[in-house]
Amino acid sequence: MSSNTIRPWLFRTYAGHSTAKASNELYRTNLAKGQTGLSVAFDLPTQTGYDSDHKLSRGEVGKVGVPLSHLGDMRALFDNIPLEQMNTSMTINATAPWLLSLYIAAAEEQGADVSKLQGTVQNDIIKEYLSRGTYVCPPEPSLRMITDVAAYTREHLPKWNPMNVCSYHLQEAGATPEEELAFALATAIAVLDDLKNKVPAEAFPAMVGRISFFVNAGIRFVTEMCKMRAFVELWDEITRERYGVEDPKFRRFRYGVQVNSLGLTEQQPENNVYRILIEMLAVTLSKNARARAVQLPAWNEALGLPRPWDQQWSLRMQQILAYETDLLEFDDLFDENPAVERKVAELKDGARAELAQIDGMGGAVAAIEYMKSRLVESNAARIGKIEIGDTTVVGVNKWLETTESPLTAGDGAIMVADKEAEADQIARLEQWRVDRDDKAVQDALNALRAAAKSGENIMPSSIAAAKAGVTTGEWGEVMRQTFGQYRAPTGVSKNPSNRTEGLDEIRNRVDAVSDALGRRLTFLVGKPGLDGHSNGAEQIAARARDCGMDITYEGIRLTPEELVASAIETKAHVVGLSILSGSHIPLLEELIERMKAAGLGEVPVVAGGIIPDEDAERLRAMGVAKVYTPKDFELNTIMEDIVTLVAPSSVAAE
Repeated sequence: MSSNTIRPWLFRTYAGHSTAKASNELYRTNLAKGQTGLSVAFDLPTQTGYDSDHKLSRGEVGKVGVPLSHLGDMRALFDNIPLEQMNTSMTINATAPWLLSLYIAAAEEQGADVSKLQGTVQNDIIKEYLSRGTYVCPPEPSLRMITDVAAYTREHLPKWNPMNVCSYHLQEAGATPEEELAFALATAIAVLDDLKNKVPAEAFPAMVGRISFFVNAGIRFVTEMCKMRAFVELWDEITRERYGVEDPKFRRFRYGVQVNSLGLTEQQPENNVYRILIEMLAVTLSKNARARAVQLPAWNEALGLPRPWDQQWSLRMQQILAYETDLLEFDDLFDENPAVERKVAELKDGARAELAQIDGMGGAVAAIEYMKSRLVESNAARIGKIEIGDTTVVGVNKWLETTESPLTAGDGAIMVADKEAEADQIARLEQWRVDRDDKAVQDALNALRAAAKSGENIMPSSIAAAKAGVTTGEWGEVMRQTFGQYRAPTGVSKNPSNRTEGLDEIRNRVDAVSDALGRRLTFLVGKPGLDGHSNGAEQIAARARDCGMDITYEGIRLTPEELVASAIETKAHVVGLSILSGSHIPLLEELIERMKAAGLGEVPVVAGGIIPDEDAERLRAMGVAKVYTPKDFELNTIMEDIVTLVAPSSVAAE
């Protein structure tokens, strides 16, 4: 077969940062290099329905993706990129109806035929409650908005995937392969059960065929490949038996993949190139379970923002596999392989057992707290195995000796976020508000509010609002006012777990220090700002609890002001902040100022996150007692540090 006739998967790079204009330049560069689809990363304010100038947005604007506050930003993002010809994946969930509305409005301005638009909105809110944290509303109205999008696209955007069930973050939060299978499939079932009531019965099978998945591929690539084959077989089984879908093409398991960023190491980061390649094989080698779209992280993402060259290197990896090898010329390499068949059967049995448990609880929405607690426990087990060496991670807990890498030498090893981008974004947002027609905006917001309250499909009024000049924060505020806000379960119980092996010595120290303090050593763990990556905070809180500390962890999205109030109320001996979005400087600056003003200047503050060495020095100069990064994977060492920080001198040396 000629390589010219082979059609590989879509090549994507997950990208977006700073401003819409800067991201547009990056997209056009990547397309010129051979990328065949766009994958848009949005910043946290956009994901959570806040404008760039909201107090919760401080320090978060343009950090983990592109800020989109209004139609003007969407216009700039796709300037000179013909949307009618693109296949665009938007990694957006809680605000998916809004971002799709902005996309449709921008496409219409370009003169595009909306019915020809191709792409995906992730639109999976359940995994946000379980693992990523960028939710806006409670589960029920959020589920309603997912199916509103699906029903609208059926009529108006027939080539658009309205929902991308995302198990990617479940694995990052600790899910076993069986849990990843079950929790993702339970989410899809919840959506389809609701969608059945919104589309004509004869159109339902085709809608089932438009549900896609976005999965994670980890380093255990044989297991991961078997997981994908299990996904294919279980989805075929569910769609046929539960929903009566007869046409095999509508039962096809269609998925895109981002290989595992969780496993990328800060230590010896050059090793990540091999990890990424091996993980890609899990989702490309098996033809019958091959991804339809693949996006690869850059080798240095554990250090900070990748540069354009780093993204190019990951893209070239895909192109070499697709076009230089003969992989695409063969039938499935694993059919009738007994080892593969045994593993697939084992994974399916485990997933079916989990699905039965969730179904018995009333489905995915009712089982959110159960699933969250399972993820926290599974993640604790995963981390524990790395700590004691049962799981080998090269360069992390084995073969630590290394020669300095020339790839990380010098100041340009990672891209630094534009410090002026936030101010620039806010200035343009303010000008947008000045230039728009206020009456048109108010009329559009009133219509949007009425639609939200009445239960009618949210999409038409959202599109009208986009065209009228409504902002992301205004759309989000209507949803918050109508449906209320929500705080997802943390998965961290107050009760110690059964896993206390290796903790006797530190538990004794905690007891001794608590006795000297006159009460139980109290540790406040906080997640300020909009960063919803809570895995690290959960594990720190759980380990501190198991070490005998009195912990307070209330979950994500707290302001420094709220955290200081909590520190006063709980009489915290130490405050620990987990921030993975890169907003550590402004958020810690504000927290420390507020603590001093509240008379808590003597309470030590520790911080963890993806924090460059230069920033760590700034934080220490600011008064942060300890700074931890992903290389500090031994949680017991962190616990020892915390005990030492608060120990009175009389017991400090004991």
